[in-house]
Amino acid sequence: MLFGYSQTKEIDSLSIELAYKTQDSSKVETSLSLIKSLYEINEFDKALKYIIQSEKLATSLNFKKGIAEIGYYKALIYAQNNDYINAVSGYEKSKQLFGVLNDTLGIAKVNNSIGLIEIKRGNYNKGLQYALAAIEVLESKNLKNELRLAYSNLAKAYYNINAYEKAIEFYLKALNVQEQLNDQQGINESNLKLAELYSNKKEHRKAIDYYETILDDVKEDSIRRLVFPKLGGEYLKFNDYEKATQYLIKGYNLNRRFKNDVNLLIVLNNLGELNLQEDRLATAEKQLLEAGDIAKKINNKTELLRHYELMKSLDSTRGKFANAYIWQQRYYDLKSSLKQEVVKIDSNITPPKLELDPSFDKLNTNNTSDNITPTESDTINQKEIKKFKLIFYALLAALVIVSTFLILIYLKRNNNIKYTQELEEKNIKIELQNDAFQEQTKHLENVNNVKDKLFSIVSHDLKDSLSSINGFIDLLKDGSLSREEFDNLIPELSENANNASLLLFNLLNWSKSQMQSLEPKPSLFDIQEVFEQKIRLVEQRMESKGINLVDHSLRDFAYADRSMFEIVIQNLLANALKFSRSGDTITVSNHISNGSCIVSVADTGIGISKKNIDKLFNKNTFTTVGTNNEKGTGLGLSICKELVELNNGKIWVESTENVGSTFYVQLPKSKPNDA
Repeated sequence: MLFGYSQTKEIDSLSIELAYKTQDSSKVETSLSLIKSLYEINEFDKALKYIIQSEKLATSLNFKKGIAEIGYYKALIYAQNNDYINAVSGYEKSKQLFGVLNDTLGIAKVNNSIGLIEIKRGNYNKGLQYALAAIEVLESKNLKNELRLAYSNLAKAYYNINAYEKAIEFYLKALNVQEQLNDQQGINESNLKLAELYSNKKEHRKAIDYYETILDDVKEDSIRRLVFPKLGGEYLKFNDYEKATQYLIKGYNLNRRFKNDVNLLIVLNNLGELNLQEDRLATAEKQLLEAGDIAKKINNKTELLRHYELMKSLDSTRGKFANAYIWQQRYYDLKSSLKQEVVKIDSNITPPKLELDPSFDKLNTNNTSDNITPTESDTINQKEIKKFKLIFYALLAALVIVSTFLILIYLKRNNNIKYTQELEEKNIKIELQNDAFQEQTKHLENVNNVKDKLFSIVSHDLKDSLSSINGFIDLLKDGSLSREEFDNLIPELSENANNASLLLFNLLNWSKSQMQSLEPKPSLFDIQEVFEQKIRLVEQRMESKGINLVDHSLRDFAYADRSMFEIVIQNLLANALKFSRSGDTITVSNHISNGSCIVSVADTGIGISKKNIDKLFNKNTFTTVGTNNEKGTGLGLSICKELVELNNGKIWVESTENVGSTFYVQLPKSKPNDA
């Protein structure tokens, strides 16, 4: 109140003094003092009246310093009224005159103001350079008001181009000056940004310190409802559930009361995570579902991504793995989409210069070294234009002569170029013929390799299974088996027959795929029927190995080649059986989805190491022995992948060693549009 009174008294005194001043430069200086005082109390209209009067006087006196200062304040007022075009134009004229006067402080003040405008308009690169150009001079003069703006401008610019270390550096400098000037609003803004930056850097303890500093200094609900959700989230990172709960509940109540969806979304996601970790699953689900609805409504993709991740964890904890898989799929889809958006944006942005580029303003300062007035500048410009016209006409005449000469050369060389092109076309034809020959040779080599692999596999694995069956038949023919021995050998005979059958299936389809002659014949069929049929084939083997089977399959239809799908399921069941131990469980299930049918075969067996997962679906054979030393060809999963992809589907695996494996198959439910 006292400051406002003294300011008004000073303005009145300057107004009276101005009225009695003679029409000279001292009157312009007094007017400038009055304009500055009016600007500081936001009396822009009054200041503009004195600016217009003073500008006329300063121009008539050719008082360059006065013209420069008046132009600077006029541009400041334009900027306050969001008239950025006139503001920048005014700054540039003022800066030109400051350059003529070698007034480095004046140039620094203009650069700082232009930097502020460009940063407000989102031109962070440009604004950054202007603000950096001002810093050194402002620091040497210790102009705290200007430095406060300059540091804040730089910090915002660095923050928006993701140069977080630099942003922290200048927010800390800004905070220091703001505290000296007792600028509480600036202090709050700097503390808030510093907290967010340290949180991004995973320095959560520092983030907590800055958030708590804000709460100590500020009692306004508008700031506290922003800080509470984030501070609670930071304590959650330390598993300090008591303090996290305290701040999150406050944030929830405040933002619910003020209906602030942006902050409420953060609170609900954090509360959902807190209750999930505290095993209050029903409460967590309620909060997370509401968070998901808000995230979609306000299109907050970052928090929606976090919502998907938390829902996946929630359903996994409850054992609802099919639902967890859906959340996981949504998470990866959104994450990929966000990455593509970032890449697309980054590809259109020139990498920013983080330090001052000495030549950034070269074009704007080239004409500031000459001591000329605007009128003199116009006269010189006209002379320059005439000079450039003469040069232009001379260059045009030279261009006509050179063009004529080039046309003659072109006509002379045209025949040579045509001849060269004909030779190049012939060479290209020869290269294409060579490529076709090499491709045919490679194809023949592949066919030969297929033959070699087939003979190798048949001579080992198929021979073993058939030899066992033949031996059993010979014993029957000789009458060497008792009834009890016959009954005991039947499971082994059945297993060998199944192995031989599956092996033949895989070999046949693998060889067809290598010869590129596999042709799917898709139709609608019931998934559950296939499961029932294939489970009956392996029930006896599961029983003899002591493995439990859980059938969660549902009646649902897929659009694919049924026989190919049967081969896939038979292979997946055989693999699950092969790598399960006595007492383990195999679970089959399918999920009904609008666009596709998702099938899974899970086991609690020995699992797959990370280094081997990438080898599973390769075209090169890869196999390991089962828990009872069962052998395989290594072709099964490779065939499965080819058969599924032929039917417009996908196959993948999730596995942990000594925990188990789950194989997923996704198939369309109807004929694809482009089929």
